[in-house]
Amino acid sequence: MHITNLISQYFGKFAKKEFPSFFQKMINETYVKIFKIDLSEFRNAKYYKSLTDLFTRELAIPRQIDEAVDSVISPCDSFITQGGNLKEGTLLQIKGMEYSAEELLTYYCTDNYDKVKNGSYINFYLAPSDYHRYHAPVDFVIKKLIHVPGKLYPVNFKYLKKEIELFVQNERVILECRSNEDKLFYMVFVGALNVGQMVFDFEPSVQTNTNTNDIMYIDYDGVDVRKGDTLGYFKMGSTIVMIWEENSIELENLLNQKVKFGQKIATVK
Repeated sequence: MHITNLISQYFGKFAKKEFPSFFQKMINETYVKIFKIDLSEFRNAKYYKSLTDLFTRELAIPRQIDEAVDSVISPCDSFITQGGNLKEGTLLQIKGMEYSAEELLTYYCTDNYDKVKNGSYINFYLAPSDYHRYHAPVDFVIKKLIHVPGKLYPVNFKYLKKEIELFVQNERVILECRSNEDKLFYMVFVGALNVGQMVFDFEPSVQTNTNTNDIMYIDYDGVDVRKGDTLGYFKMGSTIVMIWEENSIELENLLNQKVKFGQKIATVK
């Protein structure tokens, strides 16, 4: 087991522990203060029974989403670190740091690789202060899930700039999806230090940051999802990479900007 996974496991044990209420309240309020978390859409920090409970908080006030039929919404609250068009299967984790979409998606997606190798992509970085649940960007059907064990390097800017092919090295869960227009896209959920676990509401068998090295592959008849539906959550911050079939969407210009779940990020062509 890599040291990053071990650190994350120990942190996870601390984060999920429910301390006496007065002490837990102090822990929660300290975390909120340090990371400048805006809780205006959520319950007060004192109501969360553990740090994990706070990290994975649900919205207390329903979020308005862009419901236009041709809009693609952000699946999460995050910062856009990179995006644009792939060039023969190459995309960026950050400026100057290339990696292979084929390696990211694994050989389980080989049959569809030609459809996305010149498609569009966007990277969503979730900071410790962000809302950590992820949602459906459009109406779609889940066709495959691939869980790839790996390391848990941090995914902040420091590591994005120095660690070659970080997203390929890190543990990840890949969803192969089909939109209502029968267009292919992928959602890749990348683990990171102190995350350790990614949860998927529709597939409880996914267990991340364990001692296994085996890739898990699930082929679905089709799991129907509606725009805005909750898919699951990170236990702390991390990254989502989305990759679309060529000529299927037109991305908004959002590089180096904060986005919110429900905000329009692209238009379906």
